[in-house]
Amino acid sequence: MKGDRDELATALRRARSRVRPEDAGLPAGVRRRVPGLRREEVALLAGVSVDYVVRLEQGRGPHPSEQVVAALCRALRLGDDERDRVFRLAGVEPPRSGRIDLRVRPSVLRLIERFTDLPALVQSAKGDILAWNAMSSALTGDWSALAPERRNQLRLRFLPDPSDPPRSMVGGSAEERAATSRQSVASLRSAAARYPDDPGLRRLVADLLAGSAEFRHLWETAEAGAWRSHTKTVLHPALGELVLECDTLHLPDCDQLLIVYSAEPGSAAAESLALLRVVGIQDLTAPAPR
Repeated sequence: MKGDRDELATALRRARSRVRPEDAGLPAGVRRRVPGLRREEVALLAGVSVDYVVRLEQGRGPHPSEQVVAALCRALRLGDDERDRVFRLAGVEPPRSGRIDLRVRPSVLRLIERFTDLPALVQSAKGDILAWNAMSSALTGDWSALAPERRNQLRLRFLPDPSDPPRSMVGGSAEERAATSRQSVASLRSAAARYPDDPGLRRLVADLLAGSAEFRHLWETAEAGAWRSHTKTVLHPALGELVLECDTLHLPDCDQLLIVYSAEPGSAAAESLALLRVVGIQDLTAPAPR
């Protein structure tokens, strides 16, 4: 498919000007000279270099790959029609049916933004963290600081990378960590049955099988299953142990999960969440999730 570099450049610049930093889970800051996101912020969210974004917006450089186009569309919060147009302008076929949906609907993005006092995030069928609010980053660590490929619950759990920025420890007792690990693998096995032709899911499973003995054992023994609401322990470096209710809401039309953390009013965990709004994103020093 032949693309159109000039039209692609125009479409990317226009889309960038429409996205507010807070819409993408980034701090708004002060003294912003341009409307919308800066090029540096788009590069951070999409996992590419700033120079690459500059060249795309100037109609220069090679045609981007399917993975890069998908990452840019997510970073710029494009709807289905705009996303498909950007894919075609880049000379790439738009995503086909039967693939895992990695785009978050604007209405869902607005919903998680309203959770100003509760951590909330959106997860794909294979565990990718697609969107999050400020409280989610404050609880577990800045999602935008992770490379896009690392923004996956299973990669974080089973394939720890020392180059990742420090994050809160998720899971209190060994029993709790074992239970959530098994649930994660069961959910991925279920997704593999629903999306047998999704290349990203096949690549994820191959990486996990090659890199984690724990995952290999669970993959061989765990039954397929779905994520369910449960209690989760988070060890925050500034606030200590938070025992939170983790409610998982399925969005059936896009097969995504909306995950919200909360605590009973008046409890110690509720007080910690209130403090978390003040603490915000800290320099986390706890080990990465296991």
